[in-house]
Amino acid sequence: MFSDKIVQNLTRASFIRSMFEEGEKLKAKVGAENVFDFSLGNPVIEPPRSVKETLKRLASEEETGMFRYMSNAGYWQARKAVADSLSKESKKDIPPSHVIMTCGAGGALNVLFKSLLNPGEEVIVFSPYFVEYGFYVDNHGGKLTVCDTIHDTFMPDLAKLEKLINEKTKVVMYNSPNNPTGVIYKEDMLKGMNDVITAAKKKYGTQLFVIADEPYVKIVYDGKKVPSVFNFFKNAISVNSFSKSLAVPGERIGYIAVSPEIDNADLLMDALIFCNRTLGYVNAPAVGQHIVIDCINESIDVEYYKKRRDLLYNALVDLGFKCIKPEGAFYLFPESPIPDDVAFTKLALKYNLIIVPGSGFGCGGYLRLTYCVDYEMIERSLPAFEKLAKEVF
Repeated sequence: MFSDKIVQNLTRASFIRSMFEEGEKLKAKVGAENVFDFSLGNPVIEPPRSVKETLKRLASEEETGMFRYMSNAGYWQARKAVADSLSKESKKDIPPSHVIMTCGAGGALNVLFKSLLNPGEEVIVFSPYFVEYGFYVDNHGGKLTVCDTIHDTFMPDLAKLEKLINEKTKVVMYNSPNNPTGVIYKEDMLKGMNDVITAAKKKYGTQLFVIADEPYVKIVYDGKKVPSVFNFFKNAISVNSFSKSLAVPGERIGYIAVSPEIDNADLLMDALIFCNRTLGYVNAPAVGQHIVIDCINESIDVEYYKKRRDLLYNALVDLGFKCIKPEGAFYLFPESPIPDDVAFTKLALKYNLIIVPGSGFGCGGYLRLTYCVDYEMIERSLPAFEKLAKEVF
């Protein structure tokens, strides 16, 4: 009756969503104030004042044509704002013509995979990884291949990457700062990754692309910096979203930026623009693009998340949990105190704690907790964590 493939995919329920639904049931049963939901990365922080000022201006102006069709690549002013920002950060010349505005990072990745992949070609990602990657790749006839990371650092295992790359590999994609670990991929690691990829391109005579998925690039702590993908790879592509940096996830605004060093980069841009249209996105939201034009250099206050990170991280470590301190994003990824991470998250429900198992990110034996939540909720949750810890340690 319906698509067999989609019906089958429905059975592969996201652990994030399933735990969120468990939380909703608990809230109905015991009251929302008694449930400590660390499942969904949905920021409670409000956008910067500049975003709201842009919306007020747009609503009050007499300008005509603000919501008409535009170029499928987006407003030139928005593309230029992104290009100028990336050029400044990377010290590379990224022209506006190599930027396309998209419906968030998810839309951007679908446009990219449609443009890049032939049937059966592979996209390599590093575990743990955002679960939707697999569906995005599958949407366009590709195959997702998962490369392990070194678990005391969560840096990619480059020896394993070298073995995984083959003649069907089209893309290597990384996410930094990482969801769910919070680690930032370091310069020496990126240099090593480039060496592996360069050697593989020569070996197989193929054109490998490197995609950096970077929605958390402005949410970094303790003076850390995120190295630019354009400084390490010839075939570099940056995907970003303003959902996290401007706290506007419902607006669905992002972009793709393509290195001018890519062979036939102009043809790739034509393909991206074509796919943006024919996949039904048509163009990125007009209002979101106006926000980008005005607010490209703005960001939420990172101290807001740092305060929450420090509270939750210090409390869990004091209770005996083992965890890398996040350098960016807004997640903790501690080891599960028992081998079965799914069983542990079910045990946590006993104390009204909603936690996502690492298995949902291709990395069993770990747990993900988001701290883009109310500070007071974290404080209220600490006695529950203490009771849980006494049961497992």
